Amino acid sequence: MYEAYFGFSKAPFELGPDPYFLFETPVHREGLACIYYGVTRRKGFIVLTGEVGTGKTLLTRMLLNVASAANIATAYVFNPKLSSDDFLRYILEEFGIAVRTTKSEMLHDLNRFLLEKHRSGTTAVLIIDEAHLLDSEVLEEIRLLTNLETSVDKLLQIVLIGQPELDGLLDSPRLRQLKQRIGIRSTLKPLTPEQTRTYIYHRLHRGGTTLAAEVIFPQASVDLIQRYSGGIPRLINNICQNGLLTAFAKQQRCVSTDVIEEVVADLKLDVASFSTATALSGDGSTPGMRTFRS
Repeated sequence: MYEAYFGFSKAPFELGPDPYFLFETPVHREGLACIYYGVTRRKGFIVLTGEVGTGKTLLTRMLLNVASAANIATAYVFNPKLSSDDFLRYILEEFGIAVRTTKSEMLHDLNRFLLEKHRSGTTAVLIIDEAHLLDSEVLEEIRLLTNLETSVDKLLQIVLIGQPELDGLLDSPRLRQLKQRIGIRSTLKPLTPEQTRTYIYHRLHRGGTTLAAEVIFPQASVDLIQRYSGGIPRLINNICQNGLLTAFAKQQRCVSTDVIEEVVADLKLDVASFSTATALSGDGSTPGMRTFRS
């Protein structure tokens, strides 16, 4: 298919989070630094939100790798649609703690595990992905887990990662107690135009092509991709991959603006994507990482 035509050893724009194509943007590095600061300084409760496709899963994997290298115990919940009891059992299993019969026994064992970590000079972190799907019962369980502490430090660091709906959930009056415990709250933003160009060219290079990146995706095409994707990496990948396929079908070495227009029409994208991304940056400023610390 198009890989051989463009000289790729690997398809550069697959939608899966392949570590080989990892591109750590300043936005992701800043987001990771914020979360890592919150974990190591034992802030207790940390929230990261971002639109679909902005790289939350990538950032989560980066956090898990950094935590492992720092000898920080981790429990990763990738599907939060659990009952409160199943949620607690899952956490214990992730931390390698034997699950006992009663809830009081499980909480006792968890507290003892966390105290041992604290005495050894380290901590433990609970990472909950897709946290906007949490129901009120589990959110209350999470709030109660923040009570596991010494007179000085939080024993369990909790990171909630989810879509912007999570912000609305946490801002609701019924969760005001939970909201007051948030130590760090960050928003992951789409890529800037310059970051989008670097991102595309990085993936072309990692794909192994001998053609110049500027030949395959000229600046005018990159600008159009930014316009329709709004800087969201998953949309960038989708447009670029379909652009390469279409160019191959036309036997063109260049993914021209005409090709991009054809692709976005097939994908039913419009400039509203860019408007959404701009709105996410706050007041129309350059997209990036916005952080609130208590």
